[in-house]
Amino acid sequence: MASFIIRRLIASIFVLLAATFLMYILVSFAGDPLEDLKQSSAPNKAELIESRTKLLNLDVAPPLRYFLWLGALFRGDFGVSIQNQPVNALLANAITSTLTLVTTATVVAILLGLTVGIVSALRQYSGFDYGVTLIAFLFFSLPIFWVAVLLKQYGAIQLNNWLGDPVIAPPVIIGASIVSGLVWLSLLGGRWKKRLIVFGVSAVATAAVLTYLSLTQWFADPGIGIFVYIPLVIGIAFAVTAVSVSLRHRKALYASLIVAVIGIALYQPMTNYILNNMTLGLFLILAVLAIVVSGVIGWFMGSPDRWPVVRTTAIVGFFTAGLIALNKYMSYWEAYSNSSRVRGRPIATVGSSTPGLGGNFWVQGIDLFTHLLLPTIAIILISFASYTRYSRASLLEVMNQDYIRTARAKGLTQRTVVVRHAFRNALIPITTIIAFDVGAIIGGAVVTETVFGWVGMGRLFVTGLSASDPNPVMAFFVVTGTLAVLFNLIADLVYAGLDPRIKVG
Repeated sequence: MASFIIRRLIASIFVLLAATFLMYILVSFAGDPLEDLKQSSAPNKAELIESRTKLLNLDVAPPLRYFLWLGALFRGDFGVSIQNQPVNALLANAITSTLTLVTTATVVAILLGLTVGIVSALRQYSGFDYGVTLIAFLFFSLPIFWVAVLLKQYGAIQLNNWLGDPVIAPPVIIGASIVSGLVWLSLLGGRWKKRLIVFGVSAVATAAVLTYLSLTQWFADPGIGIFVYIPLVIGIAFAVTAVSVSLRHRKALYASLIVAVIGIALYQPMTNYILNNMTLGLFLILAVLAIVVSGVIGWFMGSPDRWPVVRTTAIVGFFTAGLIALNKYMSYWEAYSNSSRVRGRPIATVGSSTPGLGGNFWVQGIDLFTHLLLPTIAIILISFASYTRYSRASLLEVMNQDYIRTARAKGLTQRTVVVRHAFRNALIPITTIIAFDVGAIIGGAVVTETVFGWVGMGRLFVTGLSASDPNPVMAFFVVTGTLAVLFNLIADLVYAGLDPRIKVG
């Protein structure tokens, strides 16, 4: 393993050197960094041209200038832009902005796409499968700039208007109830009598929830509350256990329920006292502590087969603590929405933060969420479509293999066949797609950043290229090229973990 990683890293260094050399030459001949000064009518035009020439070493031939740039790069210096700004500072701001924007979107798109794709494959040729296929192709064909503009119009402007008086109209309640009933009907399947019962129950439940939210104007001052929190965490304990190890594993189920009960007991102290004076460091410590304590409970209760129980309780602990944090965020929503800087229009359309907002940790978190919401949805909609189709096709191919038939012939349950045998092998081709996509997305969602006013990696690259500014372009290329190589190496290592037949050596 170590020798394989070392060989790949050495080969990657030579690949990056060759790629950066070619890129530098292409950028150098693509435009003239002095063009704006040559067209200027400034009285000191000659001095400005001479100053920029010395600043960017433009009097040196591009092949030799590359080695000057490379020597500075080995010292950790990406040089300066044509405006004499340190590229290191521009790159740091761009990376922070892009990672903030795309990390959540990428993780959610992967998890949601894999989940929906797998369910679609297991319910092949059902109404749910046809519906997901239609939606996936629709989203895949939509241009990202058009989606972004629609989100700004209906996800921000219209939604902000509605939040001023958040009453859900009866036609909307009826329509949402019918859609919910159809989704659950197509998911669960079975005979028509059972499916009609499922449709009726889900439609009535959806209508009741939406009516309650409308009458109480919940969206104006949202919150979870202890009476909603209790059934939620107990349901999470059952659901996570069912997917992770099945409900027949009593030790895992009891351990998960213990974690849920601890969360219920800590709900009021955490909400009213412990979470009041919160900082980012303390928040991260509490999050890690919740996962570790939950895992320890699983360790003590899971003997002799501990690790599946530890995994299950850790996931339950994460969601249990996450709901408490979510409720705390919700408690500050009204104060944030009615602040002098936001003025009742909380869903942001431009930028990454509200200037001069102030406020505590929770208010700043809500502000970040409202600015991330629309661009994140835009990226998710496009990425979700491809992940759904890839995961569906991969799982369908695996489910037709001989070893799956053998596992079923041995009498294994459907959950065991899918989770332990099929799903793991279906992830192998998807890992390749994810490795390429993550490197590309971190390179910058150029259109999304432009529409929503985020200054990230994509904007840095486009601005540098249009201005014939070589150093920001090369900084972008080095970062994205390194990430592409790194994620491809990680993908190779994941292959070996997913399939024992693959030997890394």
